[in-house]
This record gives sequence, structure tokens and C-alpha cells, in this order.
Amino acid sequence: MVVLVAGLITLGETTLGIGLVLPGETVLIAAAMAVPDVPSAVLVTGVVAVAAMGGDSIGYTIGRRLGPRLRDSRLIRRMGQDKWDDAARTLRRHGSWAVLCARFLPVVRTMTPAAAGASGLPLRRFLPAVVVGAIAWASLHVAAGYLLREAAEKFEHAFGLLGWVLLGIALVVGAIAWKVRRRRAEARKREAREKVAALRE
Repeated sequence: MVVLVAGLITLGETTLGIGLVLPGETVLIAAAMAVPDVPSAVLVTGVVAVAAMGGDSIGYTIGRRLGPRLRDSRLIRRMGQDKWDDAARTLRRHGSWAVLCARFLPVVRTMTPAAAGASGLPLRRFLPAVVVGAIAWASLHVAAGYLLREAAEKFEHAFGLLGWVLLGIALVVGAIAWKVRRRRAEARKREAREKVAALRE
């Protein structure tokens, strides 16, 4: 079940926009923390890497079929056309390197395959970057999750239930602070864009 859920969410991240709600890293690390041994971790890594390649390929095909008009679709408007434009500019400038690096960037990763297809990036340049990026991304986060699982077991043995409660509170506070900071940064960017637009008018 863990492998199935991790694979499906990874597949949907670059085709259905799931990554905007639930980042793949979070799912992958949680899945790796649930596996009991190294062979299971290797299985999760393989399934997730293949799912990531499949999701990227589907996104690329959608972008190739719909072309530039995909930017005006309801899904892209909901995700943010400015993020789509950023991904398209990066692809034009860096090509396959942008595809490889985008695998490690939440939100950008969700849009890059479709943007690559729409921008006309050749498949022969897209696929190698996808394969290398998917394997590296899956391996890195599964290893991190598996090591966190071992650390969590040692933590529980040393501090017991009270330690987990304090750790949970700290994580919630940190997540809230990160969310507030991100919203403020987005608000500042939006204000800056509105000022620029006003000056142009």
C-alpha cells in the first residue's frame, strides 16, 4: 500500500498538479519511514523513479499536443501563469539542464514537463534529463526517509512520548511560520508586479 500510494502521488504530481497541494518529497520521505528494511526501501525507490518518469512523460506529451495555448487553460491559471512563464523562460535558457534541476524544485517540477513539451524541447534532450533526475530524486529522499526512521526509533527509545509531543509542537510551529513567511513573500511580489503594471499604464 505504501509503495502504491507513493507511486500514484508521484505520477500525478506532474500531470494533475497534486504537487501544489502535497509535495512529492513529503510523501516520499513518509513512505520511506514506513518501510521495514533496505530491500523495501530499494523497491520504493524503483517504483517512485519509474512513476516520476511516467508522470513527466505524460506532462510533456500534454504540452506537446496543446502547445502555447496550454498557458490559458483553467489548470494553469489555477496553478499560476507567472510560474508557468518562469518555467518556460528557464527552459528556453537552459534546456535539458532546467528539466533535470526542476525535479528538485516543488511547484516548478509540476509545470516543467508540460512547459517543456509546449516550448518544443526535443524529446531526445528531455528524456535523459528526466531519467537521471527521477532516479537521483527518488534515491535521495528515500534514503533520507529511511535514515530518519532509524533516528526516530532511537529518539523514541531515549525520550519516549513526551519527546514526540514536543517535537510535534515544534514541527507545527515551524510549518506555520514557514507558511506565513511564504504568503508575505508572495504578497510582496504581487504588490511589486501591480506597481510595475501601474507605471506602465
